[in-house]
Amino acid sequence: MMNDLANNRSGVGLQVRGLHKSFDGQEVLKGVDLEVMPGEIFVIMGPSGSGKSVLLKHLIGLEAPDAGEILINGELIQPDEIAGKYRMAMVFQSGALLNSLTVGENVGLYLAEHRLKSSEEIEEIVMKNLEAVGLKDAANKMPSELSGGMKKRVAIARALVVEPQLILYDEPTSELDPLSAIVIGEEILELKHRTRVTSLIVSHDRDLAFGVADRIAFINEGRIVTVGTPDELKHSGDPLVQKFLHADFKHEPQTQSL
Repeated sequence: MMNDLANNRSGVGLQVRGLHKSFDGQEVLKGVDLEVMPGEIFVIMGPSGSGKSVLLKHLIGLEAPDAGEILINGELIQPDEIAGKYRMAMVFQSGALLNSLTVGENVGLYLAEHRLKSSEEIEEIVMKNLEAVGLKDAANKMPSELSGGMKKRVAIARALVVEPQLILYDEPTSELDPLSAIVIGEEILELKHRTRVTSLIVSHDRDLAFGVADRIAFINEGRIVTVGTPDELKHSGDPLVQKFLHADFKHEPQTQSL
């Protein structure tokens, strides 16, 4: 599916060097360094409050760093230049669909608002992208008729419309049941196999990270603790990483006195 779109995409390389950011005197990012290779699925994971979301906002140009650099394909990029120079798309945690529009209208909204294609061309592009995420028959449905997992897949279809070079995912499996989360992970993997897009995922989901990532960065208290393949992370000697990866409820059955 969508092999014709694959020819128009080329994933970008992304570098972050010495990124610092403070809010009201509180340092949130403390010299973040990382590198994402073109076409790679790269996952950033870590505990709540570790700086994942703030880092993501810098990568899409919503925040400017206090210090440090962001480079795309080796070129230094200012926050207000990112969207203009490269085709980037964001899949938001909530899906961020407009409830007053149909699924098809949501997917084609960018093209329609900017009058980039004729209505016939937009309809064709919308259907191709909905088919790519297994929702070809949902074009005329309203978002309220969809499950949480379907909304996330529509959000991915909407991101594909711009033929992105980089897709950023913010907690793509949050609030989903395990089966729906697997479907989203499979969609992300399918994109890698079908296109050359670079994918950067921020997630708490350990199963997703180990299921789709080429490499994983673990962030804690505003610093990148380690970067490696899923297997390397599993065998990391860092106690913070191991504590996060093996966090679980400890249930000890109570003995009943006779």
